[in-house]
Amino acid sequence: MVTDERVYSPTARVWHWFTALLVLTMIPIGIAIVNVGPGALQNTLFHLHRSIGVLLMPVILLRLAYRLRHPPPPLPADIPAIQQLAASSVHVALYVLLIVQPIVGWIGTSAFRAPILVFWLFELPPIWPEDRAFSNQVFQLHRAIAFLIVLLLAAHIGAALFHHFVRRDRVLLRMWSLKRS
Repeated sequence: MVTDERVYSPTARVWHWFTALLVLTMIPIGIAIVNVGPGALQNTLFHLHRSIGVLLMPVILLRLAYRLRHPPPPLPADIPAIQQLAASSVHVALYVLLIVQPIVGWIGTSAFRAPILVFWLFELPPIWPEDRAFSNQVFQLHRAIAFLIVLLLAAHIGAALFHHFVRRDRVLLRMWSLKRS
C-alpha cells in the first residue's frame, strides 16, 4: 500500500485517537466526581479517574517518543504562518499539560493519602508525604490544568472543524484517511 506523506501514519492515528478517548473520558469523570457527593459512586469515579490517569502517563510519553521520531506531515503551504504557529503551540501545550497533569494528580492524591488503585489490580505507592492542606492546593492546580486542557482541546477541535468545513482542505482528513486527495 502506498501512503501519502501528507497524512498521519496508522500508528500516529492510533496514538492520537487512543489519547483522545482517554482524555475525553477523564474530563466528564472529573466533573462528575465533584458533583455526585461522597459515597460509593464517587469512590468508583475516583478509582476510574486515577486509573485512566495512570494509563495516560505512559501513553503520552510513548506517543511523544513516536512523534519525535516520526514528525507530523506539514500543514498546507497556504496556511498563514501565525496559524501554523498557533497549531504548533497548541500541540506543544497539550503534550506538556498531559504529561504534567497525571503527575500533579499523583502528588495531590499522595499528599491526601488516598489510594491509587489502578483498575482494581494494583496500588501505586504515594510519592509525596501526607499533607492534606498541601493536597488541597495541589488539587486546585489540578483543576486549573484541567481547565487549560479543555480550552486547548476546544481550540484543537475547533481548528480541525474550521479546516474541514470552512477551508475545505484535507487537514482534518489527514488524521482519518490514508487516501490521497
